[in-house]
Amino acid sequence: MDWKWLVRFDLLGSRALEQYAIFLVRLSLGLFFAISGARKLLVADSRQTMSETLVRAKVPFPHLMTYFVSAVEFVGGSLLAAGLLSSLACVALMIDMIVATLTGALSAMPKGLSPVNWLDNFLYLPEVLYVLFFIWLLCSGPGKFSVDYWLAG
Repeated sequence: MDWKWLVRFDLLGSRALEQYAIFLVRLSLGLFFAISGARKLLVADSRQTMSETLVRAKVPFPHLMTYFVSAVEFVGGSLLAAGLLSSLACVALMIDMIVATLTGALSAMPKGLSPVNWLDNFLYLPEVLYVLFFIWLLCSGPGKFSVDYWLAG
């Protein structure tokens, strides 16, 4: 075993494996949002739950926004999974998650927390993690295993 390589990998990671990590994150996020958006568009119970969530959050035009947000998630997720127009998909989905955080997730957090506990709860929100992944994908690009990479040639 090459101990020097192992220590170096432990300290710095591996550029050789980076494209696989980008692919796995992009594909997983894309499929998650495509499936979630499709369910909200096509399954009445999911659509109703989404609409009720938007009504509780006092989002204007909740019925229309249910379809809009679901379509953004479906189209954005599908594009992200394919690696087509990845940056545009990341921006659209990131805005979706920021709005979801501001309109729903923050209001569900316990009141009266210390700043450290508030930050702990905030960073535990999945929407925050998704935003961080989208920022990373915007900075790293869609990777070699994407239609964007092929088109950029």
